[in-house]
Amino acid sequence: MEELLSDAAGRAIRYLDGLDGRRVYPAREARKRLGELDIEFPQRPTPPEQVLATLDEIGSPATVTTAGGRYYGFVIGGSLPATVAASWLAAAWDQNAYVSVMSPVASKLEEVALRWLVDALDLPPGTGGGFVSGATMANLTALAAARHAILSKQGWDVEAQGLFGAPPIRVVVGDEVHVSLLKALSMLGLGRERVMRVPVDGQGRMRAEALPALDEATIVCIQAGNVNTGAVDPAAEICDAAHRAGAWVHVDGAFGLWALADPARAHLTAGVNQADSWAADAHKWLNVPYDSGLAFCREPEYLRAAMAVSAAYLQQSDQREPGHYTPELSRRARGIELWAALYSLGRSGLADLVERTCRLAVRFADGLRQMGFEVLNDVVLNQVLVSFGDAERTNKMIGALQEEGTFWAGATVWQGKTAMRISVSSWATTEADIDRSLEAVKLVAAKILR
Repeated sequence: MEELLSDAAGRAIRYLDGLDGRRVYPAREARKRLGELDIEFPQRPTPPEQVLATLDEIGSPATVTTAGGRYYGFVIGGSLPATVAASWLAAAWDQNAYVSVMSPVASKLEEVALRWLVDALDLPPGTGGGFVSGATMANLTALAAARHAILSKQGWDVEAQGLFGAPPIRVVVGDEVHVSLLKALSMLGLGRERVMRVPVDGQGRMRAEALPALDEATIVCIQAGNVNTGAVDPAAEICDAAHRAGAWVHVDGAFGLWALADPARAHLTAGVNQADSWAADAHKWLNVPYDSGLAFCREPEYLRAAMAVSAAYLQQSDQREPGHYTPELSRRARGIELWAALYSLGRSGLADLVERTCRLAVRFADGLRQMGFEVLNDVVLNQVLVSFGDAERTNKMIGALQEEGTFWAGATVWQGKTAMRISVSSWATTEADIDRSLEAVKLVAAKILR
């Protein structure tokens, strides 16, 4: 075991050391070689050292270098050094984080990390939370708490009786609602097509003045960080209107919720902490390994009521039990890496991570404008939308840049216009990475657009 783990550590270190010199998206030859893994199920055991060697020699060249500084796709962060090391140790520990008797250390680390998060994000004191796989499950978990709160006030136990015959719940969303929230609504039985949509402005922000009449049977879902523009809905206005009517406000803050940790962007997130529940990804802007999401609820008892189960053999204690706040029973101890990220960064490091990546996004946007390309959004956070002309020219540029390999960014359509979508989310990204990426744009444009 010692030799095997030493070999694994050496291979991982060599992989990380070589990131800067390799393509961001794997070459065709490396992708083609993945076919060598498509063999019949072995009849006999394979030595572990051979398993590791095969994984590294065929797998490593075919990875996308999301761990490096020039991956700008989808809002995917890298992994902070402390979190990579913590993840290795966590894998060796192999802890089940359902209840504290299964892992006292996992339970304590989640408890501490949750307290730190509530503090760092300036959420209301006493806010509870659960550690889940990502924003889709975080939205589902928080909205399950909202569903419970609304129906319980009308005398309906949705966890026991289901939705058949239940009082109706209205859900209000912006026209730029993310698909993960709609998926969560569909899984909760609230329906992705039954929502009431509110018009948005040119940056994708919900128009508060266009809200429909609200009541105590309504959930209003707002965004902190539009997936294309980074824009934040006018939370203060929406929360005020919703709470006057007795409605519940949920924030889909998959990446944008982390802007709450940056004092320089407090004006963008004004009122977000006045909501009733929040969803966020830690594997995005916090830069912890996949997978890691967070569901927060102002009133933890609603989250617990929606998620907790009991059985005689589970030996639950009087302290906070992690499994009472998540859909899963058995699950990996995600709080270990998240705790490591927060401990290594501290308050100032977390603020700097957000501020620095936003500043680098502005640098990228400025460079693109100087080349004569159109940046379609106000670069308020870490998202940049750029058009290289009409849809055909823009798609040609995106495809050529992805194949060229210096960096990777994806395509999107923003309010009818095709664009390249750039998300600067990694702790590893530097000014040199941005400048190198801009040079690649310049060289590719000279070939494609001439």
